[in-house]
Amino acid sequence: MRLNAGCELLFETTEPSPLILMLRPRGGAAQQILQDTLELEPTVPVVDYVDSYGNLCQRLVAPVGQLRVRSTSTVEVADAIDVQFGAEFVPVQDLPDYALQFLLPSRYCQSDVMADLANKIVADIEPAYDQVEAIRHWIHTNIEYRYDTSDASTSAIDTEKNRVGVCRDFVHLGLALCRSLTIPARMVVGYLHQLDPMDLHAWFEAYVGDRWYTFDATQATPKGDRIVIAYGRDAADVALATQYGPLQLNEMEVWVNPSTD
Repeated sequence: MRLNAGCELLFETTEPSPLILMLRPRGGAAQQILQDTLELEPTVPVVDYVDSYGNLCQRLVAPVGQLRVRSTSTVEVADAIDVQFGAEFVPVQDLPDYALQFLLPSRYCQSDVMADLANKIVADIEPAYDQVEAIRHWIHTNIEYRYDTSDASTSAIDTEKNRVGVCRDFVHLGLALCRSLTIPARMVVGYLHQLDPMDLHAWFEAYVGDRWYTFDATQATPKGDRIVIAYGRDAADVALATQYGPLQLNEMEVWVNPSTD
């Protein structure tokens, strides 16, 4: 499907404030970028760079007053995500170098203390895709999706304890559980067509059978029509806006629509 997606953000600051944006989608095997624009009002100098995870970033200084940021993209995406039950576990010694960092505990994903729960969930299930799917299903079944139940400090351990959260929390728990089984797992943020209510979304990918596969614990069944914006170890790596100074986000609008072209 060809999707038109975008977001508009309205910031305000009382002094010039450095700002890093991560709003432009990246091309990949599952998506082709046909159009991509970033508009700022007022216009300010922007420096583009690529971070250590390959994400496209924009660096600028927000001027005093209001700054409106509008990102729009037209992207050709897969209508379904790949599903491969039986995809095998990849031993650490055979993993590609770039996947190794996604085995480690991170700020929100304390995988080093979650092995007992992970092993209980997967029980006698064969490694590794089927184990990740069991984790995804367990989170979907046992964690309630509810707004205003977590904040920027909520970790995987908190979500497992409180049994409630939003997509970010579902992802952190999935990452921690997968990594505790020595399965590389990374966070993904982007757009999902027909997400209700519409917002930017998060899910995770696990490296099994010599490639990354998509898992989304907020959805009952596998669903495609996704646009990837960024990858990282957890939410700290994939913030769509990182500010340094008294910068406030006052408004945000997100849309994802089928292209009529």
